[in-house]
Amino acid sequence: MTAPRQLTIRKPDDFHVHLRDQAMLSLTVNHSAKRFARVGVMPNLMPPITTAAMAMDYRARILSALTLECNFDPLMVLFLKRDTALSDIQIAAKSEHFLGVKYYPSGVTTNSVSSINSLEDVYSILEYMEEHQLPLLLHGECAAPDVDVFDREQRFLAEQVEPVLRRFPKLRLVLEHITTTDAVDFVQANQEQVGATITAHHLMYNRNDMLGDGIKPHLYCKPILKRRRHQEALRNAATSAQACFFLGSDSAPHARNDKECSSGCAGCYTAHAGIELYAEVFAEEQALDKLEAFSSINGATFYGLSLNEQRITLIETQWQSELEYHIGERSVVPLRAGLPIRWRLG
Repeated sequence: MTAPRQLTIRKPDDFHVHLRDQAMLSLTVNHSAKRFARVGVMPNLMPPITTAAMAMDYRARILSALTLECNFDPLMVLFLKRDTALSDIQIAAKSEHFLGVKYYPSGVTTNSVSSINSLEDVYSILEYMEEHQLPLLLHGECAAPDVDVFDREQRFLAEQVEPVLRRFPKLRLVLEHITTTDAVDFVQANQEQVGATITAHHLMYNRNDMLGDGIKPHLYCKPILKRRRHQEALRNAATSAQACFFLGSDSAPHARNDKECSSGCAGCYTAHAGIELYAEVFAEEQALDKLEAFSSINGATFYGLSLNEQRITLIETQWQSELEYHIGERSVVPLRAGLPIRWRLG
């Protein structure tokens, strides 16, 4: 009998994850820490993480929830607002515990209503970030109500990102969870200044999977899944080994009753199989030799971080996740709940 394929790589990083807070941390932190050495922690809590002091308090709560014996480094991100203090920008830029500053267009996704409507409102802050070499992370969707939900990313690139690139040529940008051919082309054309994260769920699914045979609420995310041709462009980008594309899962847990309702929350929980799902995609694309670059090298290089020395081994053998993970009286349904996952950690 032929032994299953194995792949050993540097322990990867997840540069875009939602760990949430309080009781939820016991689930999310340990799922992520088992698979990733470092994670970029999104700040859209309620209230959002807007100061360096709030970020460090949150980091302490994250580490307190860690029960696995492993090295795990949560890298904090500040929530950009009109009144973000330059002193907090300076602290974040000098600290090894911070990754960057995140811009959410107001109202575009979970807990973003307190944000701003346009980057033009904070150009003075961006100038200071450029001076101190602190990256700007972007949720790339135009939130204007007259813009079709499937066109939000394209409009955002044209209306907000292009002017920033022209005005701040030394400010590094990360387009989070890109979803379209337009975004892939944009990043490739500006890769000296711009990087992009790609999620497992946008690589694995398109809008037919979510809407074609009954609405699948656990595939509903922001930015929303797009056409198959966009999915194929993302798969080509992720498996290309181009340094501008790297892993950011956007794992985003919501309680089951908040997903399975008349106005469900956006987000896919993938931390339970955070690297295994990517391995499936790379195997399907016959690009397993490119997985380490995408997951363990490109992002660290973009952010100026050292590469992880620890290794993990992935084995091509099936397993099934829980149907749901219970947290007190609530539960979280993971992506691919109860379905086979074709790679597992060794």
